Amino acid sequence: MSEIVKTEAVVLSKMDYRDSSSILTLYTKDYGKISVIHKGARSPKSKKGFIAEPLNHLQIIIYRKDSRDLQLLSSADLISHFPHIKEDLDKLKYSLAILELVKNLTPEGEENTKLFNSLTRILFLLDSSDEGPKVTFGRFFLFFLKEIGYEIQLKKCSSCQNNLMNGDNLGYNSELGIFCSQCSGNFRIDFKLSQELFNYLLCLKQNKKADSFKNFTSDRAIVFMEKHLKFHVPDFKGIISFHTIK
Repeated sequence: MSEIVKTEAVVLSKMDYRDSSSILTLYTKDYGKISVIHKGARSPKSKKGFIAEPLNHLQIIIYRKDSRDLQLLSSADLISHFPHIKEDLDKLKYSLAILELVKNLTPEGEENTKLFNSLTRILFLLDSSDEGPKVTFGRFFLFFLKEIGYEIQLKKCSSCQNNLMNGDNLGYNSELGIFCSQCSGNFRIDFKLSQELFNYLLCLKQNKKADSFKNFTSDRAIVFMEKHLKFHVPDFKGIISFHTIK
């Protein structure tokens, strides 16, 4: 028997289903990632089909049953549609990259209120903040890696355990972590981190201002985090949104 539940959700993706319905992938506050069918959403008579679009933050009611993979969406009310994101291609690109990470790398039906709150907050910041969207995305990416169990350790050298704060020419081994300049020569190095790149990552982690760093540095940080994730999740081939929106 189905239960009627009410929760908040962010629409991660949407696809057409049959003549007039849609299948949505949602990240919800109380149930994590779920898939729902929105019957009649594409009907000309539907007044709410346009509400359930990717990026939108909704209040939803669903008929939920544990034994089925596809839940039934009963109603949806708009909390926010983040208009400034949708008017700016750069903000849109990084916002869709966030949705892509959450959709592809989180388990079905596993509640994570912290991740949900961070998702809605980062979309709000992308919509309203003057910070560069690439920097805001970097903050979320670094947090997300930790949340899914693949945190990048930035405190100490993986070999000698000395503090990395004052190091330069740091080396990263995909399997072992980051090494100080003195220890790097003793291990295979898969990625070199300049002092500026390391400092930038620290600013992201500590939620400090990071707009003063070079554009090249913020690009390298994303490449580094993608490389880290590819090693730990072999099925992850990189963020597709970066290549579909120019």
